Amino acid sequence: MATEKQLRWYNVALIAFVAVWGLANVFNNYAQQGLAVITSWVLIMVLYFVPYALIVGQLGSAFKDAEGGVSSWIAATSTKRLAYYAAWTYWVVHVPYLAQKPQTIVIAFSWLFQGNGRFVQEVPAMTTSLICLALFLLFLWLASRGVATLNRIGSIAGTAMFIMSLLFIILAVSAPFMIRGVQVATPDMGKLATYLPKFNLNYFTTVSMLVFAVGGAEKISPYVNKTHHAAREFPLGMLVLAGMVAFCAILGSFAMGFLFDSDHIPVDLMTNGAYLAFAKLGGYYHVGNLFVILFAIANVLAQVSSLAFSIDAPLKILLGDADSRFIPRRLSQTNKRGTPVNGYVMTGVLVSLLIIVPALGIGNMNELYKWLLNLNASVMPLRYLWVFLAYILLNKQLAKFPSAYRFVKNRKWGMTIGAWCFVFTLLACLLGMLPKIDMAADPATWWFQLTLNILTPVLFLALGLILPAVAKRQNHLKS
Repeated sequence: MATEKQLRWYNVALIAFVAVWGLANVFNNYAQQGLAVITSWVLIMVLYFVPYALIVGQLGSAFKDAEGGVSSWIAATSTKRLAYYAAWTYWVVHVPYLAQKPQTIVIAFSWLFQGNGRFVQEVPAMTTSLICLALFLLFLWLASRGVATLNRIGSIAGTAMFIMSLLFIILAVSAPFMIRGVQVATPDMGKLATYLPKFNLNYFTTVSMLVFAVGGAEKISPYVNKTHHAAREFPLGMLVLAGMVAFCAILGSFAMGFLFDSDHIPVDLMTNGAYLAFAKLGGYYHVGNLFVILFAIANVLAQVSSLAFSIDAPLKILLGDADSRFIPRRLSQTNKRGTPVNGYVMTGVLVSLLIIVPALGIGNMNELYKWLLNLNASVMPLRYLWVFLAYILLNKQLAKFPSAYRFVKNRKWGMTIGAWCFVFTLLACLLGMLPKIDMAADPATWWFQLTLNILTPVLFLALGLILPAVAKRQNHLKS
């Protein structure tokens, strides 16, 4: 038992940090809020991320033998049908995520071989989408053949990306003080008003990007019962994690204010932000495009591995323990390599549609990238709703599911906190579906984006409702 419980609070914090945080979170949220995002980071950490992470801790401790993650938690506290819907949601929200990965790879190649970000400005969106489709289909085929090398490459690239994130913060914050002639891009950085958000509708439509940035804490649930003292060390590890994320987010956003004027943010900052920042730093420190090249290589490798892993892993979670009452047998059938071929076909069709169809109404590659990123931020957090529902249901049945770690001991308080996180996530997702472009400037594109933002999750969830009906019909014919 002693050898099994070998993780300390700092181990848990570091494992969780790598799983949750990425440098892109700094650029994407700064692009939407400017330096006011620093206040937003503080609020999201205190009001959402800390309770979210501690909720996951109790669920992981209560269901320490569950292998299906969120769907297993729902199955234990509710019904098999509801567990299927949780598993389906967890899988289907990855479709927009998969659709964007090839875009990120193409942009990284542009910087690697061209040394600039003009690709997104010069190449038509449909041309880029066709390139992205070809890339996706290639990696779909590779993933179906079980290419484990891509995941090993990703481990190395993930470490490199973490190092580049720390390097960015250190170099950007140090530049104005260490290098003569470097000017701070944002005026009035010493004034409090610079950091205060305007709490209007436009602001609330960007909250989903913050939720998207700090989500994914359910990945750390298996480690709860591997700590020396779960009740004491796990919450300490989560608080340290929150501190690490807040430190990187706040200091990274502050560094962005040094490099880019908070009141005049480049239109392609979400698309090319990291490369533009490293290009500036390379100029400051007289190393040319070295930082850009290193980041582009690390990013390509990380995205390639992430794409292959994100095609395979969520699908196997959905189909690996498939209940024939809800999922048609043909969908979960595997070939000699253990690959669910029909599941891969379904993935290929949905992702291909999401790569090609938006390009019909969004002709600018930069806008297409930003739209898909915002769609991800609105759709991906929908899976967290099941985490909070499971926690609410767990608090209704505490005597039935004892755990070494408890977030709050009072059952009603637990349900209240779970309900708060559930409602906050849902509202953030719904508001995030409003397009981030000026409706008056381009009403046709605004309505096109809004239609896609509503139809995409509705159709994906509707497909999840149809599959049980198909499975029921097949089972009836077979009997």
